[in-house]
Amino acid sequence: MAELDVKERQAGDVTILDLSGEVRIGDSSVQLRESVRKLADQGKVKLLLNLAGVKYIDSTGIGELIARYTTVKRQGGQLKLLNLTDKIQNLLVITKLLTVFDAYDNEAEALKSFE
Repeated sequence: MAELDVKERQAGDVTILDLSGEVRIGDSSVQLRESVRKLADQGKVKLLLNLAGVKYIDSTGIGELIARYTTVKRQGGQLKLLNLTDKIQNLLVITKLLTVFDAYDNEAEALKSFE
C-alpha cells in the first residue's frame, strides 16, 4: 500500500504542503486530492507543493496533480511545485507538463512568485 504523508504549513497567504512518500493509484492520490480540495474549499488557493520527499509518482499521481492544478486555477488561485526530484522532473519534461506547472528549486523564490 502506497503511503503519502502530507504536512501543511503557512508562509503568509501561501499554503505549503510538504509531501513525502509516493503518489500513485489508490489511497495516496486520494489523500492528495482531499488535502488540496479541503484547502480550496477554505479559500486557500495559493498552494505550493513541496515534492522533495516524494520518491515515486505514477500516471494516476500525475493526473491528480493536473486535476488539482485545474481545481485551484478555476477558483482564481495558483498551484506551484517545489523541489522536484530528478525522477519527477524528468517525468514532467517527457510529458511536457513542466510547461504547465511553475516549478522551483528554492522555497524563497517560489514564495516570491506568488506576489
